[in-house]
Amino acid sequence: MSAEAADREAATSSRPCTPPQTSWFEFLLEEALLEQHLQKPSPDPPPVQLIVQFLEQASKPSVNEQNQVQPPPDNKRNRILKLLALKVAAHLKWDLDVLEKSLSVPVLNMLLNELLCISKVPPGTKHVDVDLASLPPTTAMAILLYNRWAIRTIVQSSFPVKQVKPGPPQLNVMNQMQQEKELTDNILKVLKEQAADSILVLEGALKLNKDLYVHTIRTLDLLAMEPGMVNGETESSTAGLKISAEEIQCQVCYDLGAIYFQQGSTNAAVHEKAKEMFFKTKELIAKNGSSSLHFTIDEERLAGYCQACGVLTLSSDDTSQQATPYSQIHRCMKSGNYQDIVNIFLEDNLTLSLPVQFRQSVLRELFQKSQQGNDALDEVCFKVCVCNTVCDVLQGRTVDVQFCQLFLKPSKEKIDFLLEVCSKSLHLENASEALKRKMAAFLKNLCLGLEDLQLVFMISSHELFMKLLKDDERKLLIDQMRKRSPRINLCTKPVASFYDIPASASVNIGQLEHQLILSVDPWRIRQILIELHGMTSERQFWTISNKWEVPNVYGNVILGIKDSLTRDLVYILMAKGLHCCAIKDFVHAKQLFAACLELVTEFSPKLRQVMLNEMLLLDIYTHEAGPGASGERPPSDLVSRVRGYLEMRVPDIPLRQVIAEECVAFLLNWCENEYLTMQVPLPLVQTNPYVKLGQLLAATCKELPGPKESRRTAKDLWEVVVQICSVSNQHKRGNDGRVSLIKHRESTLGIMYRSELLSFIKKLREDIVNDIAAEHISIWPSSIPNLQSVDFEAVAVTVKELVSYALTINANNHFWLIIQADIYFATNQYSAALHYYLQAGAVCSDFFNKMVPPDVYTDQVIKRMIKCCSLLNCHTQVAILCQFLREVDYKTAFKALQEQNSHDAMDSYYEYIWDVTILEYLTYLHHKRGETDKRQIAIKAIGQTELNASNPEDVLQLAAQRRKKKFLQAMAKLYF
Repeated sequence: MSAEAADREAATSSRPCTPPQTSWFEFLLEEALLEQHLQKPSPDPPPVQLIVQFLEQASKPSVNEQNQVQPPPDNKRNRILKLLALKVAAHLKWDLDVLEKSLSVPVLNMLLNELLCISKVPPGTKHVDVDLASLPPTTAMAILLYNRWAIRTIVQSSFPVKQVKPGPPQLNVMNQMQQEKELTDNILKVLKEQAADSILVLEGALKLNKDLYVHTIRTLDLLAMEPGMVNGETESSTAGLKISAEEIQCQVCYDLGAIYFQQGSTNAAVHEKAKEMFFKTKELIAKNGSSSLHFTIDEERLAGYCQACGVLTLSSDDTSQQATPYSQIHRCMKSGNYQDIVNIFLEDNLTLSLPVQFRQSVLRELFQKSQQGNDALDEVCFKVCVCNTVCDVLQGRTVDVQFCQLFLKPSKEKIDFLLEVCSKSLHLENASEALKRKMAAFLKNLCLGLEDLQLVFMISSHELFMKLLKDDERKLLIDQMRKRSPRINLCTKPVASFYDIPASASVNIGQLEHQLILSVDPWRIRQILIELHGMTSERQFWTISNKWEVPNVYGNVILGIKDSLTRDLVYILMAKGLHCCAIKDFVHAKQLFAACLELVTEFSPKLRQVMLNEMLLLDIYTHEAGPGASGERPPSDLVSRVRGYLEMRVPDIPLRQVIAEECVAFLLNWCENEYLTMQVPLPLVQTNPYVKLGQLLAATCKELPGPKESRRTAKDLWEVVVQICSVSNQHKRGNDGRVSLIKHRESTLGIMYRSELLSFIKKLREDIVNDIAAEHISIWPSSIPNLQSVDFEAVAVTVKELVSYALTINANNHFWLIIQADIYFATNQYSAALHYYLQAGAVCSDFFNKMVPPDVYTDQVIKRMIKCCSLLNCHTQVAILCQFLREVDYKTAFKALQEQNSHDAMDSYYEYIWDVTILEYLTYLHHKRGETDKRQIAIKAIGQTELNASNPEDVLQLAAQRRKKKFLQAMAKLYF
C-alpha cells in the first residue's frame, strides 16, 4: 500500500490523551494504546484539542531539587508528546483552515516550529536565504507551510474580532488570558517584522513548478524509529502526502493576494499585484476545481477580494468600470469630494444597487476621518447616515443605532435634510403599498421620538407625510404627542450628581452594547450599564470591546470589586479615559476620570489614590499640549502636586511607571533644578531610577557655569549612562564540552533599561536636551575604564535616536546638525551627510550671506565634506573645498582635477575658485588635454582683477569670501 493510501485510511479516536501523573510505565502504555487507535479506520477526525494537550504537557517547565524552575527537558517523554501532536496535524493533512480555527496563535506557532525541526530545517536559518528547489520535498513544504501561516496570521490580525463573552470573573483565568494575549502579541510582532521575508519565500514558491510532499503519520513514524535518516527516508524522498504544484500555486496566490491587499491601502501598485494574485487563484480553481485534499478556499471571500480589486485598480481607459458607483465613491473618497458621495447614495436609494455592507463601510471610514480631527465631516457623516437609514427602512431593516445617536439633538436643518431624502427616495406614483407603509411607519415613529412639538409639526405638515398618512392617523398622532408626559433629555439637562440619573430599559442588549462602546459621556455610560444589568446578571460588560485596556497593576484591583455593576463601571470609565488620553482628547478624559474618582471615593481609598495619580498625569499632558507648548509656566499647584506624587509613601497603592517618568521630565522641562538637586528626599533618589537620573541631569545643568563642579556631576551622569549601555558576559558550555563566551542581552547593573532611557530622553524639551550635549562636550570624561563591557551598538542607536529627537525640537541648532551629518558620514550616506553639513553652515550664516563661524566649519568638517564629494564623484567640488582649509590642500585638489569622470558641473564651478595656483594648474591641464574652451574659462577666471596677487590682503579676503558664499549657496540648492 502506498504512503498516500495508508494515510487516507488512517484515523484516530476522539479519546483525549494526556500523560498520567502516576508513572512513566503507565504513560508509555497510554501512548501505545493511542497508537493502536491511530491505526483503526474511523469516520471521525481526531479532536484538534489533542494538539493543545500534547504540546502543553511537552512544554511544562520542570523543578529541580532546589525548587528552581527549569526549561522543559529534552527527554523521550516530551519528544513522544511532540510527535503525537504532529501526528494529529498530519491526520488533518496540515489543513491550515482547520488548524487556525481550533488552535491559538501560540500553540500553532509551537506546532509549526516542531514541524520545521523534525523536517531538518536548521534552527536560526532565515527561510528567505534557503533555495526551496534544492531542499527535500517535505523540508520545502514545511518552510512553505510556516510562511503561509505567518502571512495568514498577519492578515487575520488586521480584522476586527468580537470577543467571546467569558463567565464569572476569576483572577487566575484573567491572568492566564492576559498572558496568552501578551504571548500572541509578541508572536505577531515577530511575524510582522519578518513579513517581507515570508512574502519573498512565497513568491519564490510560485517559481517552483514541482510537486511537494507533506509529512504523514507514516513518515513521522519513520523519523521516530530512525532519527538518522534524512526526511524520513532519503534526500530525494517522495514519501508523504503528495501536494500537486497547481494546488500549491493556488493557495500561495490566494495568501499573497490577501497580504498584498492589506498592504495596498496607500500603494496602487501593490493593489495591482493583489488583483493579479486573486485572478490567478480564480483561474486555477476554475481549471482544477475547488475541492482539494490539502486546502479549501473561501470562494465568497475570494469573489469579494476580486470585486474590491476591480474597484481599486481601475485602468484609465476602462470607461465602463469608471461609471460604476463603486469607482465613483472611491475617487470621491480619495479626492475629498464628500458631497458627491451623498448624492450617489441618494440616487442609489432608488436603484438599491449598493450592498448594505458597502454603505456601512463607507460611513465607518467617514466616521474615522471625522474622529481624527476633520470637523467638517460631521455634517457629511450625518447625511450619509440618513441616506443609509432611509435605505434600510425601505428594505425592511431596523434603524441603525448610529442614526439614533446622530439624532439625539435634532434641529430644523437635520429634519429638513431627512425629509428631502425621504421624498427623493420614494416616488409615490410608482411605489408599492408596502414601501409606502414602511416609510409612513418610520416618519410616525420619528415624530413619537421627538420632544420639540415644532419639529414634529415640520414633519407632520410636510407634503410626503400628508400623502402617506390619512387625516385621522395624523390627528391621532398629534393628540398622542400633546398628551404624553415630557421625558428627561439627558443630553441637555444638567446633572447635579453622578447618581441622580434615572435608567430606562427600552432597547435590546446588542444596541445598548453598541452605544456603550461608542459613548464617552460618563453619565450615559452609567445609564446604559444599569439598563444592561437590569436585563441580565450573567454578563461581564467590561469585556465586550477588546479596545478597553487597563494596566495590569490596576486591573487586579478593579476585578476584585464584588458588585458586578460597579466593577463594570469603574473598569470601563478608566479604560475609556486612558484611551482618550492616548488620542489627546483631554476634555473627555477629564470627564471620565472625574466620574470614576467620584465613584471609587465612596468605597476604595486605594482606587481613589489611583485616580488622583491618573488625573495628575492628565493635567501634565493637558498643560504640555496647551499653555506649555507656547512657553507658559505651569501653575504652582500643579508643580506642588507633581512633587507630592514623587514624595508619596502610601503603602499598597498600584503605581504606573510612566507617571513617575512624566513627573521627573515635567520638573526638568520647567527647570525645577533646585528641587531635584537639593530638596528631593534621599530615599526617593535611591528607589526611583527616574528621580536619580533627573537629579543627575538637573545637577549637571545647574553647575555648568562652574567647570570643576560640573565635571564632577557630569562624571556621575556619565557613569550611570555607561552602565545602562553596558552588556554582561556569560560563559556557556557547548555540546562538545568546550566553554565559549557569549554576550548577555543587557547588563543588570544599569538603573534602567536602554529603551526606558530613550523614552525618558524624548520627553525632555529643547533647553534640557541642548544643555547636556554638544555645546559642553568638554565636561565629559575622555575615557571609559571597562571599555569591553560597553555595547557600542546600543550607544550608536541611543545617539541616533537622541539626535533625531533633538532636531524635531530645534531644527536650527548647528551643533546637532553637525552631529547628524557625522552619523550619516560614519554610515556611508554621503549625500545625506553633505545635506546636514551644508544646513549647519546655512543656519548660522543667514544662508551663507555671512561668514560661517570657524568653530562650525572646522578643518575636520571641511575634510569630511571633501571626502563626501570625492566618493560622490564630484571632483571639481573637491578642489574648491580644498581652498576652505586653513592650509590649502593642493595635493588633493590637483588629484581631484585630474579625474575626468566627474559628476558635477566642472568648468561652471571655475568662477568659485579664488586660489590662483589651482586656476593655473587647471589652465595647464586643459592645454595638455587639448580642451580649448575649458582652458579659456580658466584663463578668464585668472584674469579677474580682484584676484591679482598685488592687491591688498583685505581685497583678496573679500574676493575669497564672495566666492565662498556663491559656492556654498550653489551647493545648498543642489543638496537641499
